[in-house]
Amino acid sequence: MMEKNSSAVTEFILQGFAEYPKLQNILFLIFLIIYLWILLGNLGMVVLIRYSPQLETPMYFFLQHFSLMDACIASTVAPKMLLNFMAKRKTITYGGCIVQFFLFCIFTDVEAFLLAIMAIDRYVAIRKPLSYTVIMSRSFCLWLLCGAYAGGVLSSLIHTCASLRLSYCGRNSLNHFFCDLAALMALACSDTSFNQLLLFTFGILVEGLNTVTIAVSYGFIIIAVVKMPSSGGRLKTFSTCASHLTTFALFHGTILFMYFRPKSRFFMLTDKKISVFYTLIIPMLNPLIYSLRNADVKGAFKRLLRKTISPH
Repeated sequence: MMEKNSSAVTEFILQGFAEYPKLQNILFLIFLIIYLWILLGNLGMVVLIRYSPQLETPMYFFLQHFSLMDACIASTVAPKMLLNFMAKRKTITYGGCIVQFFLFCIFTDVEAFLLAIMAIDRYVAIRKPLSYTVIMSRSFCLWLLCGAYAGGVLSSLIHTCASLRLSYCGRNSLNHFFCDLAALMALACSDTSFNQLLLFTFGILVEGLNTVTIAVSYGFIIIAVVKMPSSGGRLKTFSTCASHLTTFALFHGTILFMYFRPKSRFFMLTDKKISVFYTLIIPMLNPLIYSLRNADVKGAFKRLLRKTISPH
């Protein structure tokens, strides 16, 4: 019976923001501008780091991949959402829904791991500056990066395979603008306790591991900064960490609030708004956070711009 019910659903209707029928055109324009800015800002950051010799350090190596993940997260969600604003049938195939969730989960988890790795990089740079280039060697950075991608793929595979067990009894109207696991579980007519257990377990592992890593790293960083004799040195050190801490607070704070809070009718109605924040708003803000508060990035951008305008 479960297989029959599951196979009966060949597509999902993405309700999106159907509760605002008179604002569809305005919302389309707003989200289109946000998406284009995400692509411009994050892919611009990738190109800037790639072609700026002064940014060839481990910190910017990881930031380059972090920016790429931001662009990928938005690109997994935004195109279909924008298309559905204009479409009469706001649908996504069952297979397309599963692929969308699989990719979204990969990119989100990789980004979470990268935030932890960037905290480790800052710890080594501040606590062991003389050994920094030896410890954070090219090969070690590549191993850390591969670990982040492997962790993201493994987590996504587990959640995606578990979601394939869900049946929907012919129901196919998702109250969301993309195929989020919470929305799929809310729609399912089969038992979702296993999926909820996986979500909670892996959420605790991923969020717990990353949060503890960042907290411990910055605990040692704070101790090192407090011991610095120069107030100017302390301010400069803190400024290099401010962007990373701001991004960490926005990203993990939103994820924790979204997936690790008591459920209620009120919260279910606000899930879509929260999802907009971590799928589109945060990726839009991150390039600004890392460029406006970073003298190296601003300097590299000016040099690259001058080189582009006056190649000779």
